[in-house]
Amino acid sequence: MPTDSAITTLQAFKKAEKLMGNRFEITVVGPDQAWAEAKIEFAIAEIRRIERLLTTFDEQSQTNQINALAGIAPVKVNREVFDLVQRALRISTITDGAFDITYGSIDKRLWNFDRQMTALPDESTARSLVRLINYKNVILNEADCSIMLREKGMRIGFGGIGKGYAAEMAKALLLKEGVKSGIVNASGDLTTWGNQANGSPWTIGIANPDHRELPFSYLNVTDMAVATSGNYEKFVQINGKKYSHTINPKTGLPVTGIKSVTIISPNAEIADAMATPVTIMGIVAGLNLINQIKHLACIIIDDDNRIYTTKNINIQ
Repeated sequence: MPTDSAITTLQAFKKAEKLMGNRFEITVVGPDQAWAEAKIEFAIAEIRRIERLLTTFDEQSQTNQINALAGIAPVKVNREVFDLVQRALRISTITDGAFDITYGSIDKRLWNFDRQMTALPDESTARSLVRLINYKNVILNEADCSIMLREKGMRIGFGGIGKGYAAEMAKALLLKEGVKSGIVNASGDLTTWGNQANGSPWTIGIANPDHRELPFSYLNVTDMAVATSGNYEKFVQINGKKYSHTINPKTGLPVTGIKSVTIISPNAEIADAMATPVTIMGIVAGLNLINQIKHLACIIIDDDNRIYTTKNINIQ
């Protein structure tokens, strides 16, 4: 990076890229476009590396190997994958299974949110597939860094935590590269550090579930992450009722009653991972849980547009 004497004015440089099946936008604050663009490319390469580790679309990925050998044998994995799964299982414990990376068994065989669904899936079918969702059946072996799924047909996936993890890793790399201010925005799940080019904090809009382009509130943040799970992103309407893509892993059926949950946390991985389980747990239990965890905050909007917040949030 240029020395202080060479610095004139700081600017924000941005680049958007489709990564992990989502639109990522990386913002770097710096004095020089070439320098900023080089740093952004480092971050993109890091997210691509994580995508290769976690994807279920590549037969050679470690995630797919774990799924292919479910009920048969353990799979040795990178320490990075092992640690991520271990952290995911801790979140499953805290949320009493509302967050569960073994949700993969219900995938598109049960719910295909392509807007062409015309009927709810059969409850007995849903329950038979849900039988395979159980984070307690993920066996971790510290000694050889291996992971095994206890039952055949089980599948893990990182859809509920992967974007946040990738954003956090990209931020860590950019900090190491000397980027003192920036944002990694993973399709609305974002992490910030430092300040804007003019020295003021980053201003983040909290999405309005009914009008995504018109935020209902703004937050000034720095060194914080924000993640939102909402029924406006992916849903179907059946008999005039909206069903979100957020599935309760205990029933296999979609949750209702909540339009969106926004989690604010110092860590993007945690923000990403906590948004969905709060939606599943419901307003009272969800707020109660977040109120008990230090440094976390939550905003919930219900189907009637009522706003609920944890004790540490005051919306004007």
